[in-house]
Amino acid sequence: MIKSKKTASNVTAKMYDTLVRPVITEKSMLSSEAGKVTFMVPLSATKDEVKAAVEAIFNVKVNKVNTVRQFGKVKRFRGYVGQRSDFKKAVVTLAEGQNIDVTTGI
Repeated sequence: MIKSKKTASNVTAKMYDTLVRPVITEKSMLSSEAGKVTFMVPLSATKDEVKAAVEAIFNVKVNKVNTVRQFGKVKRFRGYVGQRSDFKKAVVTLAEGQNIDVTTGI
């Protein structure tokens, strides 16, 4: 079976939905110097889906994807109890010599 090379025409709307937004924090910017980029992803996203989306959208080679599920905190404001939403982060490790500048956009 011959695999076709991913091009811009192979990018689907689901791939854009998989990467909700990049995480722009001091810690994530420091890790980007080591070739790691952090994205917010849906709770249902798998590592394989994140890898395929990053490779297709940004045209880079991905070595590894780590995911972290963060549960929402219970917060109080003026006696009312509220709950922040749960979210999932994906830390994508790029191949040597690859980079993504998340501050410029797509």
